[in-house]
Amino acid sequence: MRWGTVGDKDPCRLHARIRSQEACAAATERVLAAAGKYANRLHLLHISTLAEALLLDDKRPVRNKRVTAEACLPHLYFSDQDYQRLGNSIKWNPAIKTSGDKQGLLYALLTGHLDIIATDHAPHLPAEKKGGYLEAKSGGPLVQHALQMLMELCRQGQISLTQIVEKTSHHVAEVYRIPDRGYIREGYYADLVLVDPGLPATVTKDTLYYKCGWSPLEGQTFQSSVIHTWVNGRLVFNKEKFDQNVRGMRLHFEKVR
Repeated sequence: MRWGTVGDKDPCRLHARIRSQEACAAATERVLAAAGKYANRLHLLHISTLAEALLLDDKRPVRNKRVTAEACLPHLYFSDQDYQRLGNSIKWNPAIKTSGDKQGLLYALLTGHLDIIATDHAPHLPAEKKGGYLEAKSGGPLVQHALQMLMELCRQGQISLTQIVEKTSHHVAEVYRIPDRGYIREGYYADLVLVDPGLPATVTKDTLYYKCGWSPLEGQTFQSSVIHTWVNGRLVFNKEKFDQNVRGMRLHFEKVR
């Protein structure tokens, strides 16, 4: 579809048509062609359409792939049907696409076309998300509820717990060649999360940890809650309380990637 000048009064729901499936697929095809020509190692971020995902058909173990790719949570959780209800709060780049793409990305993850589930976090201030189409910034806060969103998809039968762990932890360590992380193994760093799958939690402004003070998920009740989080074996989140004295650690990577 050809578009003329986009105006600030155009509705946010057009974002998915302006930054279209065709544009995303064409861009990914060009990058894949360049990677193939020069034999580059390539990782594709934020695949948002089924058409793009189907361009990736390497069935080797993820560690052996020369091209890997990820889907991002906004594209797995929302669709263009949510623009009318949520408006600018789900204006993301790449744009959130159709419900067919949303289901297609899950299919691509489960069949190995896509390797990783990624989070996204662009904590714009509420004022920066207001206004017309051209004025409102793209992106939003999301990382706090990422695991709860995936647990909700699991509860709906769309992905298993084993697949969540594989796509958010195991494969991250394999794709980026990060030693001693990504698995629960003796001698590995203990980066762990304890979830209560039967403790509902409603997202409200009072429960947000974001300094920007808003979330596109406000009002939603998740059926699970994060209880504890350990980083490098140290408890940093304990029943809604943070240990501010614990800091992270620089990651190390294998030389050959």
